[in-house]
Amino acid sequence: STPLDCCLSILDDHHRCLCALRLIYNSGTMMHHQLTVALAAAAAAVIFMLPMISSAFTASLPRSRSRLSSRLADASSPPSFDEKAFETDRLAKDAQAMNEMSEVATQEFAKLRTPWKWRIRKAVWDYLEEKNIAQFPRPVHHRIPNFMGADEAAENLASLPEFQAANMVKVNPDTPQRRVRHLVLENDKTLLTPQPRLRTGFFQTLKHGTDAIPSHTPIESLTSSKGAAKYGTPITLYEKYTVDLVVVGSTAVCPKTGARVGKGEGFAELEWGILSQQGNLDASKVLVVTTVHDSQVFDGGVEEPWKSLMEQQEKDGVDDDGTNSQTPFGSLTQHDVPVDIIVTPTQIIRVPDETKLPKPSGVYWDLLSPQKLAQIRVLQELKKKTEENLGESLPSGPDEVLPPTASRNRKGRGGGGRGGRGRGRGGRGSGRGRSV
Repeated sequence: STPLDCCLSILDDHHRCLCALRLIYNSGTMMHHQLTVALAAAAAAVIFMLPMISSAFTASLPRSRSRLSSRLADASSPPSFDEKAFETDRLAKDAQAMNEMSEVATQEFAKLRTPWKWRIRKAVWDYLEEKNIAQFPRPVHHRIPNFMGADEAAENLASLPEFQAANMVKVNPDTPQRRVRHLVLENDKTLLTPQPRLRTGFFQTLKHGTDAIPSHTPIESLTSSKGAAKYGTPITLYEKYTVDLVVVGSTAVCPKTGARVGKGEGFAELEWGILSQQGNLDASKVLVVTTVHDSQVFDGGVEEPWKSLMEQQEKDGVDDDGTNSQTPFGSLTQHDVPVDIIVTPTQIIRVPDETKLPKPSGVYWDLLSPQKLAQIRVLQELKKKTEENLGESLPSGPDEVLPPTASRNRKGRGGGGRGGRGRGRGGRGSGRGRSV
């Protein structure tokens, strides 16, 4: 039998297909016999498979419709807060800034910063790492260091009568104060927290159990930077509200004068200056509280890290900016904000009124460099508005060379009268208007 006869026997039940194939065969000549047979066999195979192909296509339609409907629904949904992207971007910028600051620290910090503050920072950071007192994120260098017992210190802070009486509490966005932010919200208070480094805006408010943040929202989800960005209500420079208590992070503090050393970027001072200038904070009455590890509190040089720091200071004969054989803390600049209460995991220290340093009020424009001003939009807006109200130009601070940063602004903070200078301040001498 011929190949065509084999194909026809297979397709016996498909009469129309059989007639078509015979027509193809009969129309061929002997010269094209082999080609005709091949074409006929191919056509037979395709026609034979049509019912199965049709069945498979029909079965796949519901799945295709489902996928299409899902994609259309996603496209029509409003954009949501991308937590993963926010956190990835924040951590990447933070890591880049940390690396860049570390590269210039040893060689350049003494030139760019008040030397005595740099010596204290390095000693405390090194000690916390060496003794494994530090917690994530690590290393703690160039950060407000997170420390073992931070949650216990926060609980002690919440026991203060000043905390219990406050309605609005401003808390820095750093990790060791996360529990403090939790307790503010847990106690039905309004949390005022700055956007990290003021790089994208100003402040945000959060209050648990409101229309904006229903009571079923876990408080823990509100206390991180991304939580504040997702749930917080942004506020402008010109809104009216009153801050009752300020909580700041610290690298080191002096229990005698309240002198505080931060991480060197000066944003606590900058935020204080803006809030006091705008009338949202009474600099003469509002208390400043910090939570730190006990080893971050200067003890007179009895224990580490202070013992070695004082010995090295005496050996080197260091005597700059008011430091002496009794203290590593030198003179504060005009815009520096001292603390009133120091809270550790084991104690609450109230700085004596008779030795406590005064607080600044407003922004010290004559200390704020053009380079720093150019980095922070909210400051540019405030200066422009203030100049319009005064009808005159405000002074500018001296130029400064800022260390390389990735969205991390350092040095030069304001803190005096409106466009003003304010009085000089210092731990053991007058303030000199130097950088942080």
